[in-house]
Amino acid sequence: MRISCVGAGPAGLYFAIVMKRRNPNHEIVVHERNPAGTTHGWGVVFWDDLLATLRTNDPDSAQAIADQAVPWSGQVVDVEGQPPLHYVDGGYGICRRRLLQILIERALALGVDVRFESEISALSQVADADLVVAADGVASRLRRHRADQFRPQIEAGRNKYIWLATTQPFPSFTFGFVPTRAGWIWFHAYSFKEGVSTFIVECAPETWDGLGLGAMRADAALKALESIFAKHLDGHGLMSRDGHGNTLPWLSFRTLVNRTWHADNVVLIGDAAHTTHFTIGSGTRLAIDDAVALASALSEHDSLPRALDAFGRRRQRALARVQRDARLSAEWFENLPRYIRYNAPTFFTLLLARRSRLLKRMPARTYLYLRRKYTKLTGSASSPLARIGGPAHRFGSKARRGLSGAESGTPCP
Repeated sequence: MRISCVGAGPAGLYFAIVMKRRNPNHEIVVHERNPAGTTHGWGVVFWDDLLATLRTNDPDSAQAIADQAVPWSGQVVDVEGQPPLHYVDGGYGICRRRLLQILIERALALGVDVRFESEISALSQVADADLVVAADGVASRLRRHRADQFRPQIEAGRNKYIWLATTQPFPSFTFGFVPTRAGWIWFHAYSFKEGVSTFIVECAPETWDGLGLGAMRADAALKALESIFAKHLDGHGLMSRDGHGNTLPWLSFRTLVNRTWHADNVVLIGDAAHTTHFTIGSGTRLAIDDAVALASALSEHDSLPRALDAFGRRRQRALARVQRDARLSAEWFENLPRYIRYNAPTFFTLLLARRSRLLKRMPARTYLYLRRKYTKLTGSASSPLARIGGPAHRFGSKARRGLSGAESGTPCP
């Protein structure tokens, strides 16, 4: 089969790797419009479930990724003016650039033709391919050519956010919340390689406007953020990949869904097919899952239309819950004032419960009361999803032991 993958992110590269391993006779070209070494963001997070998937499908790249990954231990929630709280948990961080390098090197070793500075803006450029895999991100150009068939829907989130980095180590996944004259601003931070951590800053648009962050030059905005988070950065600076001399590239998260994932011989994977909010930390895992599922469907069916139909149905079913959780998580942070007025243990409980549909529909105090009653009556209950992108723990498990006193529902003074 002649395959053209457009986009050399985790989805496109890993699909090429898996397909080549299943059949070395496939002719696969990966087109990437950017120069080699170009990437967005800093580090990505993942858990043991992703490593298991990688080991099953390509042990060589799995081992290289495991060797380069930096483990982080636990979660910390630090609301200014209250003692930080810790939760026992763990995962991994890895430099996104290094992750892509590993996948590129593995794809090349298997005989994949990876072409940088090869921009594909029209389907006519890949007309000789039996299959075109659009892995070109949320703003996919190829998706636009079949928009009437894919029927994409994109919804912009309310909050503003930006991906930064710092040399301050964060050995635990850390949420830090700081009040300002214009409202709360917070960060999500984790180490992803020796001496460097991802530092995602998020806030409501009113806070962003009130602090003037959108109008400041990049260097001034970084200094303002360093001042706001001085206690957490402990003298370390913040870094941005973009915006030198100009304003920083603040974003509003775009949630994308498509009615169908394939049109003729063009199929969407990764962020071209779907996005899930960064607060559940599942983007890389879902991209890899898409790649594996597409390769499996193509191996299981001798007809391309049937294979693409099966792939689309399978992945849309698998993503329904994840996308719902992601929307609820994003909305929780968009409504932070509802929750941050409670004491730190209760706030932590509500943070872990952010994917609960019940919490969205009732006052936080009522949610906590009903949860206690249900647990008392049944002896057990499904807890809030207790880790970013992870499975649920039961109430009374380690999730609860790390949150002593969290059931009181007492607002902060």
